Amino acid sequence: MTAPGRPHVVIVGGGFGGLHAARRLKNADVQVTLLSRGTSHVFQPLLYQCATGLLSEGSIASPLRHLLRRQQNAHVALGEATSIDPAAKILTASRVNGSTFDLKYDYLVVAAGMQQAYHGHDEYIDWAPGMKTLDDALTIRRKLVSAFEMAESLPTAEERKPWLTFAVAGGGPTGVELAGQIRELAVHALTHEFRSIDPREARVLLFHGGDRVLESFDKNLSKRALRTLEKVGVETHLGVHVTDVTPRDIETTMKAEPKTKTRFDTRTVVWTAGVEAVPFAKALATALGVPQDRSGRIAVEADLSVPGHPNVWVVGDMSSRDKLPGVAEVAMQGGRHAGKLIAAEVESGQAPRTPFKYRDLGNAAYVARGHALIQAGPLHLSGSLGWISWGVIHIAFLSGARNRAGTLLNWGATILTNSRRERAVTFGDSRIARNQYFKNADKEANQ
Repeated sequence: MTAPGRPHVVIVGGGFGGLHAARRLKNADVQVTLLSRGTSHVFQPLLYQCATGLLSEGSIASPLRHLLRRQQNAHVALGEATSIDPAAKILTASRVNGSTFDLKYDYLVVAAGMQQAYHGHDEYIDWAPGMKTLDDALTIRRKLVSAFEMAESLPTAEERKPWLTFAVAGGGPTGVELAGQIRELAVHALTHEFRSIDPREARVLLFHGGDRVLESFDKNLSKRALRTLEKVGVETHLGVHVTDVTPRDIETTMKAEPKTKTRFDTRTVVWTAGVEAVPFAKALATALGVPQDRSGRIAVEADLSVPGHPNVWVVGDMSSRDKLPGVAEVAMQGGRHAGKLIAAEVESGQAPRTPFKYRDLGNAAYVARGHALIQAGPLHLSGSLGWISWGVIHIAFLSGARNRAGTLLNWGATILTNSRRERAVTFGDSRIARNQYFKNADKEANQ
């Protein structure tokens, strides 16, 4: 796995930060091992389109081995980092079958990312999947498609109503994009496919604790996004927290006094309200003797290395420095910076540690068909011009020419035909697929 005499760089995470760190080391005299929990690099900004049937999972996921196939000094290892011994410079990871293996490193780059946060209510995940992984996207797709199918099979409007009510918790970019896409799915793709229901009657409820959606954007852009959401039929509830989720409904509580509680009957809830560090972050912080913030992020030095451990870098969402946002571009630039420092140090022996300088390329959010927001410094775009710019940016950042071409073709076909063919549902594994309906029936009967 490692070449004798060459420094070994272990990179944890196959997301934006990890992949760009590995690529930056392509010409360095090192051996690189990229440890990833999954086999593919997933383009998370488009997960919601996979969840709503616009794109297939293959369109937004590229095998890491394929992406690094021409990088002779790179090796991909499938596993999940579990612990670290900084004195011995050994990282321990678990395989898919539960066994473990060790990776000895000279340099370590951690780009393990974040996971959905349920703020002390992890039980919500059973009824309100998040939007961080391909599994999340496919679970949401199954819930969305199944909800319309269930409504079609029920005899009365009263019975159909909760199945045609969709709740999204969180008014950030992911929540806004997902809410808009659910309405777009109902209004455009499904309109003429059912006989007993009118999918256009589907209610989409968006709950957010702030006083405006998309708070990371300029206030005027945020207002435009809200107007667009209302125009396409998304019901936005601001200044509320989701305080309970069950298989049958969702409860919200007003932030302001008298903190009124309201329950909404719904069978489909999606959770996008906050993130937290993955479990390995705690193991890493404990082993290195460094603190974590409230979300589990690890504070880093100006060069993104961990205080007291100059051979360990934390990049991307899991690092905390200068209030940098948890967006893909921060991870990509951070990964490249860590790779550059390692390459320079290996080449010269004692290269100066230049601080990381983030180049803010702006924010982008898809609101609805023909409407997207772009904010890059003084440049503020919305409406159709923002929508076109949004598409160009996302195509440019997708990994792999095949995925770029396929995604562009899929978008074009969807606009021209108002159809979404990526609506196949899966049940997880063969045993669940055999028994899924019976298990669901048992759950309903016991509630």
